[in-house]
Amino acid sequence: MTSLSEPRLYETIHRRRDVRAQFTGDPIPTEALERVLGAAHAAPSVGLSQPWDFIVVQDRAIRQAFHDHVQAERSVFAASLEGARAALFRDIKVEGVLDSTLSVVVTYDAERGSPDVLGRHAIADAGLYSVCLAIENLWLAATAEGLGVGWASFYREDFVAELIGLPRGIRPVAWLCLGPVSHLEPRPDLERYGWRSRMALADVVHHDRW
Repeated sequence: MTSLSEPRLYETIHRRRDVRAQFTGDPIPTEALERVLGAAHAAPSVGLSQPWDFIVVQDRAIRQAFHDHVQAERSVFAASLEGARAALFRDIKVEGVLDSTLSVVVTYDAERGSPDVLGRHAIADAGLYSVCLAIENLWLAATAEGLGVGWASFYREDFVAELIGLPRGIRPVAWLCLGPVSHLEPRPDLERYGWRSRMALADVVHHDRW
């Protein structure tokens, strides 16, 4: 929980949720969408490579095709569960693709800035980490704008690449559902459903060595 004395950034961080069922489908003001995408593009990146692109998907047929794909992958995962875990998963909604106003696919171009990406020579994934920073910026900016974001991760990358016509070598990192919401839940969905609980900060902080 945050206190009223904390800066608004912290309040936004703790209020952010992975939205599934709370999208209203209302339009997103053009200026707000520009600000959200601008915040994503302002993220730090290794060697200032800016290896991301943002595909704004509004076409209903494309989103329907992705939704159907996600539901098929949901069934694959459900089949791997047994007993109480399987019963619990049946009630968990994993995406809001058709409920949200639009989607934003965030991609990674490993060749952008090559061959001399300053800071990536020893950590090949540094570019991918940069894309994740852009996603976090987008998420926090959207939350500050009163919008919800849901990361739909039940998909195969090759399917998404073909669906939205990505050039060879461009990797789809995140399919984000975006739009106004009725509310943001006080606790994450998976915590509310009893799937998993948030760990205490003290359990994940180490000093000097593990």
